[in-house]
Amino acid sequence: MSFEAALKDAQALGYAEADPTFDIEGVDAAHKLTIMASIAFGIPTRFEKAYTEGISKLTSCDIAYAEQLGYRIKLLGITRRTQKGIELRVHPTLIPAKRLIANVEGVMNAVLVKGDAVGATMYYGAGAGSEPTASAVVADLVDVTRMHTADPEHRVPHLAFQPDRLADIEILPIEEVETAYYLRLRAFDKPGVLAEVTRILADLGISIDAMVQKEPGEGEELVDIIMLTHRTVEKHIIEAISKIEALAVISGSVKRIRLEELNRN
Repeated sequence: MSFEAALKDAQALGYAEADPTFDIEGVDAAHKLTIMASIAFGIPTRFEKAYTEGISKLTSCDIAYAEQLGYRIKLLGITRRTQKGIELRVHPTLIPAKRLIANVEGVMNAVLVKGDAVGATMYYGAGAGSEPTASAVVADLVDVTRMHTADPEHRVPHLAFQPDRLADIEILPIEEVETAYYLRLRAFDKPGVLAEVTRILADLGISIDAMVQKEPGEGEELVDIIMLTHRTVEKHIIEAISKIEALAVISGSVKRIRLEELNRN
């Protein structure tokens, strides 16, 4: 169904708010991610530093192309500590269909945590609806009461770290994040198009992992070209897209969706 029809269904079922901005633009996920990053890494809550991109611009053709390539698109909140700083980002993401988190459907939510010793663990449950929401609110009230009545010298703070133990670690701007990408471009069905596109990517050190070129329909001049890249820094892909869109053989804008294999540290 269309995005608009799906949103209306979600609102009718009580899963999306009357003003769905927080739900569909990733804001609600960014709130949750900010708190989890603080718990995981002992940093202050920095919602304003979280890169946030929602699902309202996803198209059914991109969902179908992703499926054909063995991926599903999910709205992920990702926080990861790297040598350069901490990633804090929310956006639609291609993930392999075989991953457990790719099969979280409906109103279910999941949190995938990778620990130094325990490895990957996943926590799964209902993330919307009256009773799950009420349960979470009551649990928060219980936590507040316990902390208020506990010995101030020994109680565990809400974010697990005492205020004087918080670390001031840099939050990476999205331009410095490294990930792989799904690119979809509309090109004229002419010789040499792929050569021009791949030259731009190669000049910026971006290598192609997989590529699909669709056949044009009867009487059509334009074809869809879908590329999956290897990992690269976001600022390089931004520059590449700008140069590709400037080519005379490309029509319109290039669609970009980030891609995560979720199998690395």
